[in-house]
Amino acid sequence: MLQTGTKPAAKRNRGTNGDANKLSPADRAIHDWYRFVLSFPPHLVQDYLKRFQVEEDQTVLDPFCGTGTTVVECKKRGISAIGVEAHPMAHLAGLVKTDWTVDPDELLEHANIIARETADELARDQIDDDKDCATRVDLEKLKHLSVECAGLLLSRSISPLPLHKTLVLLGRIQARSGSQCHKYELLALAKALVSVIGNLHFGPEVGVGPPKRDVPVLSSWLRNIELMAEDLVKFGPLWSVPSSVIRADARELVSVIRSQSVDAVITSPPYPNEKDYTRTTRLESVILGLIRTKGELKAFKRTLLRSNTRNVYKGDSDDQWIRKNRDIREIADRIEARRVALNKTSGFERLYPRVTKLYFGGMARHLAGLRDILKPGARLAYVVGDQASYLRVMIRTGSLLADIASELGYEVLGMDLFRTRLATATKEQLREEVLLLRWPGKE
Repeated sequence: MLQTGTKPAAKRNRGTNGDANKLSPADRAIHDWYRFVLSFPPHLVQDYLKRFQVEEDQTVLDPFCGTGTTVVECKKRGISAIGVEAHPMAHLAGLVKTDWTVDPDELLEHANIIARETADELARDQIDDDKDCATRVDLEKLKHLSVECAGLLLSRSISPLPLHKTLVLLGRIQARSGSQCHKYELLALAKALVSVIGNLHFGPEVGVGPPKRDVPVLSSWLRNIELMAEDLVKFGPLWSVPSSVIRADARELVSVIRSQSVDAVITSPPYPNEKDYTRTTRLESVILGLIRTKGELKAFKRTLLRSNTRNVYKGDSDDQWIRKNRDIREIADRIEARRVALNKTSGFERLYPRVTKLYFGGMARHLAGLRDILKPGARLAYVVGDQASYLRVMIRTGSLLADIASELGYEVLGMDLFRTRLATATKEQLREEVLLLRWPGKE
């Protein structure tokens, strides 16, 4: 297995480990329109664009693009970029954050019209968005989600009155959906839902905090619109820099990206752990109508890399890609032996060995397909992290992926230390690293 070094991923002083993954004020523009709590930071993209000497006439790919950090950062620097993302909420965010064609004044005017219409509708029900009306409203008369949609949410993730006001606002947004401003308005609402309106807290796991009886929905949404408009004034002139965000499975790239068209890859795939990334975005995904049924949720989970036991399905076969890898088999065997020793019998715990093999098999499948769309000499940076989520058995993700990549014909250039973080279960410091690869081309 690859021996990891201690060379930092960035030469600039990043401060503490916690600071290393934070969005700096200088990078806030566009990125802060909406982002995952677990997103990797723009400064990391900046570092590897410089290190790989990426030029404006080249193309960068992020095959696990999340909410678009790599694609946005490339566009800011005049570099063509492609993102691939299977999650519908993240895909929407990436599309909006890379489209700078809307006129900022038009966006502000359109949003203010919607805000006035919404305020008037609320006033007819004697609801003032700027005042706490929770004690004066009849809860039975408030708008609510369908039983099936509500069942997809974490319990008590949004209180009745804030939900009602959000649904009234959403109705007004949808009534004017023909405008170019529409998708920006939806994304601004998504951010308001997770940052102000809902009862969620992130630490980094998503949870439910104390209920908010009432919150100002319209002003929270409008503030997000105003920030978008400010950023568009600054970066709008770069609207023509080529960028795209494709909704697709990162294990099936050859079906959506042209052969030998990519010069560099900068990405951070999911880690093999028990984080269900669909839960982090469930509130906004359901309220915006991107996920409406359990069937829709299951369908899109099938297009995700198998990184947790909640998206493992009968018939999954990615583990066949690493069936000859002794190290991964031994890790899976240690997890199973520990499960038996601890008498852990839940359905999820029984899946720990299987999801471990499916994860690395899925990454092998991804890396295998990626070869066809890379130009010879393409360089790659994968931000990955050690894990001990499965009964405290250590998984050195970067080293294992380096071995897989090497078997697939990639040159392993090394491993940079990004940061260390404290494992919740073991209280050990786990490494987050950047695996560096080069594709030499097919012989």
